[in-house]
Amino acid sequence: MDRHIPMHALPEEIQKMSRDETVCKYCGVSYLILHEFKLMEDKVKAMEKEMKFYEGSVDREKRLQAQLQCLTQDFEQCMADSESKTERLEH
Repeated sequence: MDRHIPMHALPEEIQKMSRDETVCKYCGVSYLILHEFKLMEDKVKAMEKEMKFYEGSVDREKRLQAQLQCLTQDFEQCMADSESKTERLEH
């Protein structure tokens, strides 16, 4: 997971603020950390959505490969039948 390392320190006025001014009165979490948590929550939700999209893709791929193999065999059989019929018609 990428970690954001700020290039500049917090402004001095924020650094000098009392703890009561920088934390949520309800949960006690620093607003800066709370903001990062919210960003991470959004990222996790997006990744979960993407995972749902790919869920079962391995099984679908195997099924499609099996179907393709059957169709290829059918095609080859049809081609062989066609060639043998063509040969019989020529004789």
